Amino acid sequence: MTPNELKTLTAAVQYNCHVSDARHGGDYSLCVYLMKMREYYRWEQKLPYGAPLGKDAVGDWLQAREQLWEGLEDADLRPLSIRGRDYDPFDADAINDSLGEEGLVYSSGLGNRAKPHFFLGRLEQRVSRANCTVYVAAGEYARDLAAPPAMTLGDSIFLRRESLRRMLWEKLESWRWNRPDNALGRAFACYDFDADLEGALDAMTDREIDNALLHEQGEYEAGRLLDDAAWNAMLADVVGTPAELAARAVRDHLADALVTLPRLAEQADAPALHFYVGNLNNMRKHLFPGLTTAYDAWRTGGDTEPLASVAETGRTHWLALGREMLARHQAGAAGGDLVGDLRGLAEARAL
Repeated sequence: MTPNELKTLTAAVQYNCHVSDARHGGDYSLCVYLMKMREYYRWEQKLPYGAPLGKDAVGDWLQAREQLWEGLEDADLRPLSIRGRDYDPFDADAINDSLGEEGLVYSSGLGNRAKPHFFLGRLEQRVSRANCTVYVAAGEYARDLAAPPAMTLGDSIFLRRESLRRMLWEKLESWRWNRPDNALGRAFACYDFDADLEGALDAMTDREIDNALLHEQGEYEAGRLLDDAAWNAMLADVVGTPAELAARAVRDHLADALVTLPRLAEQADAPALHFYVGNLNNMRKHLFPGLTTAYDAWRTGGDTEPLASVAETGRTHWLALGREMLARHQAGAAGGDLVGDLRGLAEARAL
C-alpha cells in the first residue's frame, strides 16, 4: 500500500469514527467527556504524556471538533475502499484479509450503548490462540473517542497497545487528583511513575496487555456458553439502560471466572491483581462483593486461595445467571418491564 493509499484509508476510517462520536459524544458525564477529549487532543496532536496542554489550543480544538460532529449526527457510515474494492465498515474479517500483507490491522464493533468503535493501526503481531486469531496493534492511525484497548469479535481478538497505554495514563492522571489508598493506587505503586513515566507506562502496558488477552479469551468462551447471537439481541433491547450495565457486568464476571481470575490466582502477580480489582467498574463491584472480600483476604494474608475459590464458585453462578437473563428476555418480562426485570434479577443474585 502506497503512502497515499494509506492516507486515504486512514481518512475513511477516521470519518466513520467522527460519525460514531457525533452520535454518542453525549453518552458521558461532563467530567469524563472533558477528560477524554483532552487525551483525544493529545493523541491527535502526537503530544507526549505529561506535556502541558495549552488551554486556548485545547479549547479551540474542542470547539472545532464539536462543530464537526454537529454536521455528522445524521451522516451515514462510509464503506472502506481497498485496492478498488469497497467493504462494509463492520466487515472486519474481510478487511483484515485484504490488509494481511500490508502490516495493518482494522477493527470494528459495538461497545457500551451500542456505540460503534473503529480503528486502524500498525500490526505488531498476529497469532493463533485456541480457536481464535489474536491481532496486536501497535501505533494507531485512526480511532474514535472511546478507543477500547481490547475487543472480541467472533473468532478474532483485538488488542490495542497504544490505547491500553493511554488508558493507563488516563487512570493514573485521575488517581493523582486525590491519591486515595485503593487497589488502583497500589497497582501504580508497583511502578516508578514519578521518576520514569515512560518506562513505567511501558512496563505496566506489557503486563496488562497479557491480562487483557486473558479477559478476551474468557469473553470468547462466555460467548460460546451463552450464545452470542441471543446475548447481543438482549443487549440491543436494553441498550443505554441500567439493565445493559448489569448484563455486561454479569458476562464480564463470567469471562474472568473462566480464565482471568484462575490465572491471576495461580501467578500471584501482585501488580496485576491490584490493577484487576482497581479497574472494576461500580456495577461489577456491586454485583460481586465476594471478589473484593477475596482480594482483601489475599492482601492481608498473602494467600490467593480465596481468589481461586471465588473464581470457581463464580463460573457456575455467573453462567446460570446469564442463562436466566437470556430466558427472561426470550420469554418477555412480566408486565413488559424487561429493563427492571433484568436489573432486578442481577442484583438479587449478587455474589
